[in-house]
Amino acid sequence: MSTQKLLLVEDHEESRRGLEAAFSREKYEILSASSSKQAIELIERTELDVIVSDLRLPDGTALDILRAAQMQELPPRVIIVTAFGTIESAVEAMRDGAYDYLTKPVNIHELRVKVAKAMEVVALQRENRALRRALDGQSCFEGLLGASKEMKEVFEKIRTIADTRATVLIEGESGTGKELVARAIHKASSRRDKPFIPIHCAALSENLIESELFGYEKGAFTGAATRKQGLFELADGGTVLLDEVSEIPLATQVKLLRVLETREFLRVGGVEPVQVDVRVVAATNRSLAEEVEEGRFREDLFYRLNVVRIELPPLRMRQEDIPLLIEHFLRVFEKEHGRPRLQLTPQALQKLVEYPWPGNVRQLRNVIENLVLFARGETIDVQDLPSEFLAPPKDPITLDLGMPLDLLERKAIERTLIATGGNRSRAAEMLGISRRTLLRKIKELGLEG
Repeated sequence: MSTQKLLLVEDHEESRRGLEAAFSREKYEILSASSSKQAIELIERTELDVIVSDLRLPDGTALDILRAAQMQELPPRVIIVTAFGTIESAVEAMRDGAYDYLTKPVNIHELRVKVAKAMEVVALQRENRALRRALDGQSCFEGLLGASKEMKEVFEKIRTIADTRATVLIEGESGTGKELVARAIHKASSRRDKPFIPIHCAALSENLIESELFGYEKGAFTGAATRKQGLFELADGGTVLLDEVSEIPLATQVKLLRVLETREFLRVGGVEPVQVDVRVVAATNRSLAEEVEEGRFREDLFYRLNVVRIELPPLRMRQEDIPLLIEHFLRVFEKEHGRPRLQLTPQALQKLVEYPWPGNVRQLRNVIENLVLFARGETIDVQDLPSEFLAPPKDPITLDLGMPLDLLERKAIERTLIATGGNRSRAAEMLGISRRTLLRKIKELGLEG
């Protein structure tokens, strides 16, 4: 972030030097002017943050400076210094957009406080402007948001494979936006005008999943009074998302494999094959490779699904995207709930950025909606955040003198597995060891559960 700029406008040289000395220890770039003309020239060629100006100047007043400031793309905040007899003029300037005013003789401590608060406001506005530009630029792709290296790689992979027939496997923790990625693939493809049908496999019982996916013929079972098309048939020409694909029963996995290989299937109770042209995208919050090793998922189906693999990073691994997402959700919920435009203070934003977000983007979205609903003003500060953002980190790993290495190793592995939602491949990557080594240590340390 660039150094903030403070312009001091005072025609008396001694007073001007006194102000410069008062702010010499602050982390601002100090500029000074002795007239309205000099000040306006600086305003027009320099992006200033705050201006402190005497009300009366040899060639005009602070009102001239205020008008010039307000013509800038992001106007600097103007604080007016006035003699007691001209307070009415200062109040008028406040109505015209001045940030604040002080009377002479100036209380330096009070001036420093006012300048610091004005600097915070401008910094927040500059950050919001940058975020809005990012939302309108390359950080937004088919409803997905992200400026981080990880998300840009996801965007590029989607662009590359969207208009192919390749089956896609999306892996990522719950709440990372796997369905959004699947929709982005569909929208970026030539199938965009055809159906996109998400199928939440965990919500379908083992008895129903086959008839839901492939449909059934009249009389196939008790209650089947008419023929019913399955979701694959309804999605013909479009895209099917198999969400939580690891939950599909093994018996149904065999039939799904046939659909992927031949593009045809039998309805329950049917004898005539039904042909479909469907793009399949699968999503899971588990490692399918681990599910194969544990015997819960067919290896041949895994390889058929894993033609193109997209791994979505958890939110804690792409912190630079958090301000962008916050700005987006603020605008969405302000409009949805009829709330005024809100801003977060830098301190509140920092708290949100540093939070580990176990529920990922879904949790962030819910938190921002809550903040919008219960906002008491136009600014959200640290004290407005939910209690979990104010509490100190729980149960840190402590290193005691003489602690056995196997205990420290156990704690490190246990915490990492919790942080990754039990995903052993990601845990191994975070720990800097191979997956095979991690599996061995999990067994040795009794962490299988």
